[in-house]
Amino acid sequence: MKRYLFTSESVTEGHPDKLCDQISDAILDEILKADPNARVACETATTTGMVMVMGEITTSTYADIQTIVRDTVRDIGYTRAKFGFDADTCSVLVAINEQSPDIALGVDKALEAKEGAQDKYDEIGAGDQGLVFGYASSQTEDYMPLPISLAHKLSKRLSDVRKEGILEYLRPDGKTQVTVEYEDWTPKRVDTVVVSSQHSPDIETETIRKDIIENVIKPIISEDLLDENTKYYINPTGRFEIGGPMGDSGLTGRKIIVDTYGGFARNGGGAFSGKDPTKVDRSASYAARHAAKNIVAAGLAGELEIGISYAIGVAKPLAIYVNSFGTGVISDKEIEEIILKHFDLRPAAIIDRFDLRRPIYKQTASYGHFGRDDLDLPWEKLDTVDELKQYIK
Repeated sequence: MKRYLFTSESVTEGHPDKLCDQISDAILDEILKADPNARVACETATTTGMVMVMGEITTSTYADIQTIVRDTVRDIGYTRAKFGFDADTCSVLVAINEQSPDIALGVDKALEAKEGAQDKYDEIGAGDQGLVFGYASSQTEDYMPLPISLAHKLSKRLSDVRKEGILEYLRPDGKTQVTVEYEDWTPKRVDTVVVSSQHSPDIETETIRKDIIENVIKPIISEDLLDENTKYYINPTGRFEIGGPMGDSGLTGRKIIVDTYGGFARNGGGAFSGKDPTKVDRSASYAARHAAKNIVAAGLAGELEIGISYAIGVAKPLAIYVNSFGTGVISDKEIEEIILKHFDLRPAAIIDRFDLRRPIYKQTASYGHFGRDDLDLPWEKLDTVDELKQYIK
């Protein structure tokens, strides 16, 4: 049998890139509360002592961006200059324009509507050209690849033990990484765990190592996956005192592999955070995940990747790609036909099905957009499984 290793990483909410994702989505959520039809493409950049918010927003409401930024930074835990960043004293720069009217022409009225289509879901065109991918696997209960699933859980646990005071010397910035050994397609054991966490200067490296193994790793990773050969690297450089925006610049959308499937599946390259649901980078990625997850849960395939491409201003997808990697009980062509029949992939249909014009996005900006059993996300619901089981031969 073929054996191989696969690695995925995650980062905590205090990582500078994730700080930016959360700010962008917090601004989006605040605008959607009062204006569900707003057009938002908001990006954030950060470095030592500074946050810059930029992008294109067209809305009928007002958002106090300064306050949203500072509240988000404060909630994450950057409240003192000695942590490398302070929510109350950092500078906040804002450079926001309205959405280009050229883009609005295609989004407000899709090509199909201009040509006389009467279906209400043909009214809105895709907010940009591009391709998206959705993926699901039966190797875990959350239908996610095991490496990214474990990495996310470790990152969240790393933040939880800091916020709950279990390990008071930890600070907001942190990263995790998990390498899983596979035998053919089946995960067998965890080969390596890497955890790096920002910390106060008065703590010894060996103490950090022991505490993280006992309080972060062991509560998350099942003993069945760990053995005497599992390797642990805890703050492998020895120290991690300088972190957050002081240690590294941050930018919205730079952790898209962390946000999706940890590199286990293809990626279209478009970021999620800060974008309203007319942007198919976000909404169609959610729809592709929903379709893949329901098809796998129905038993039609053990693993499934779905790719969808769009043209700006056009409602219907240009093409759909399906790959079950030989695990399908029916052909990939038949799965494609099932997708077209049961999952409407036009932007307006996706928005309607998942009720996406509401403030649900900031909660997704850390620890992944998929496989979240701690959040009630509409694209994670197994609501089409019974319909799909009829296709099992």
